[in-house]
Formats: sequence, C-alpha cells, structure tokens
Amino acid sequence: MKRQTTFVMLIAAVLLNTAVANAAEKEDWQDLLDGKTLHGWVQHGGKAAYRVEDGEIVGSTVPNTPNSFLCTEKTFGDFILELDFKVDPKLNSGVQIRSECFDEPKTIEAGGKTIKIPAGRVHGYQVEIDPSPRAWTAGIYDEGRAGG
Repeated sequence: MKRQTTFVMLIAAVLLNTAVANAAEKEDWQDLLDGKTLHGWVQHGGKAAYRVEDGEIVGSTVPNTPNSFLCTEKTFGDFILELDFKVDPKLNSGVQIRSECFDEPKTIEAGGKTIKIPAGRVHGYQVEIDPSPRAWTAGIYDEGRAGG
C-alpha cells in the first residue's frame, strides 16, 4: 500500500525569515526567528510538529492530516526573501507569500472564479519546493484558491 503525505512546510513566514520592512528605504534586515523559539509564529491547518533546532525551523509531518502552515504573526509589506531548505524527497512542500488566513469564512474572487474560503484556511501564493522528478521548485501555486 502506497502512502502519500502532503506537507506544506512553512508558510507566509519562513519565506519572510529575512523580511525587510520597506526595502527601498531601509537596509536593516529583520530576523523573524530568534534561533531558540517559535515566538512570533502561529500554526494553521494540519497537525505537523514544528520546533527550532540548531537555530532553524524543523517541521515533521503527521500522516493523514491536512496541510500544515507555520505563519508569522506579523504581516509584512515589501520584503526580500533568502532561505535554504531541506525537504524529504517524498513530500510536497512550499513557502507561502502574500497569503492570508481569515478568522471567519469569506467568499473571494480569484482567477475568474468565486471561491469560498473557510475560516482558518491559509490561501495565497505558494513558492513550490518540489524534490520530485517534475522539479517545479520555485514555481508558483495559488494555494486554496485558483491552483497552479
């Protein structure tokens, strides 16, 4: 029996690990991880376990649960993203950018369609991390809305 697990690690946050508030006006980097805790981060979605290990965020999947998203508590405007990632070759992952998560259900227009977004559902652009033979890493996927 083949078991497939989908894991969308990090979210609107990891990619913002080195966010810059107003990059055009400010040269100072803002680290979003203190290297010891997940203070400033919140999890949405599935049951993946996140922890800080050796100054890095490490996520572990939980089979048969929905996608898990680790997000910054703060919303950012302009930013520059630099990150390194390591993912199990059997998993599908990505980094959310310009994504949202509503407290209440909402109906939105995206990709020419009307889409109902449930409360607590992370949705928005995802930069793919794809170790599979199709190799779509850095491709953009519209998570929870219009798709690829």
